[in-house]
Amino acid sequence: MSEPRKTPLYDLHVELGGKMVDFAGWMMPVNYTAGVAAEHKQCREKAALFDVSHMGQVELRGENVAQKLETLCPSSFQPLPAGKARYTFFTNPQGGIMDDLIVANAGDHHFVVVNASMRDQDIAHMRTLDIEVTELARALIAVQGPAAEAIVAAHAPIAAELTFMQTAIAEIAGVEVRISRLGYTGEDGYEISIPEENVVEICRLLLTHPDLEPAGLGARDSLRLEAGLCLYGNDIDNDTSPVEANLNWAMQKKRREEGGFPGAERIQRELAEGPSRKLVGIKPEGRAPARRGVEVADEAGNIIGSITSGGFGPTYDGPVSMGYVSTAHAAEGTSVNLIIRGKPRPATIIKLPFVAQNYKR
Repeated sequence: MSEPRKTPLYDLHVELGGKMVDFAGWMMPVNYTAGVAAEHKQCREKAALFDVSHMGQVELRGENVAQKLETLCPSSFQPLPAGKARYTFFTNPQGGIMDDLIVANAGDHHFVVVNASMRDQDIAHMRTLDIEVTELARALIAVQGPAAEAIVAAHAPIAAELTFMQTAIAEIAGVEVRISRLGYTGEDGYEISIPEENVVEICRLLLTHPDLEPAGLGARDSLRLEAGLCLYGNDIDNDTSPVEANLNWAMQKKRREEGGFPGAERIQRELAEGPSRKLVGIKPEGRAPARRGVEVADEAGNIIGSITSGGFGPTYDGPVSMGYVSTAHAAEGTSVNLIIRGKPRPATIIKLPFVAQNYKR
């Protein structure tokens, strides 16, 4: 078994007190000395810096890239203007989700960010198209939270002009970077693509701001769970359709109607007739969290689904879970039971997200 890889920020994580763990084949900080709850609070109230360099960054070049990419995804890229990014996913022939990703129109090329655990699969998948696919040797950081704009714009003023899902080239400390106003915490913020040799210097510079602290994978997970955002491999996977996962909004109307992407038959059928199960928010009663794999039962004791993500929400101040239940039991306010260590524990189906998203539209 190969040794986990290290991002260009590995030594800085260790210096800052990061507790390093193997995540998707990469050594990443799960938290720092302040702890997960404090890092979570820091992001919600001020700003947090995350290392997301394990994600794959890819350039797509050639003729009709947007049109060709639409043969792999159920989203529209041809009308996407330069400087705009879009959340999407690759679907398989069975209508399941192979991975979720961000595609940006960078003008003379398309810029794609894919999940760390699926980067080899995704890059090979894009190479099936008649286009030039280049994996970039760049670091990627996320600055997230209500103070993110002030922190980043102090070094790159264009950051303040961007709105949610916009992207631009800028300079920080004389280094050319790509700044995209997006992220996966539910908070306003940016992902910044930086040459590997400059990322430590830029992180040190950003961290001089009193409102910015480093945060690890633990806080990233609790933040995205409160915000109702799916994690690939937990809440969405090769067996899950976008309709089941409430991702219809990421499939533009023309694509939903015309198809022309893998698994279109199942997806269009579920759009028309409704899926047999749906992703929902689940609020356990009491303070104890219910985690991935816990079965969900109706009040008669019939198993109707299971939890895919769960934990304690520091901002919500209570346990938060997401999972799939049969559509007949998916209505907001439905009472269910969670089977924890063989015993039923009461819970309620609630509307996602648990904590409101604060993007700058």
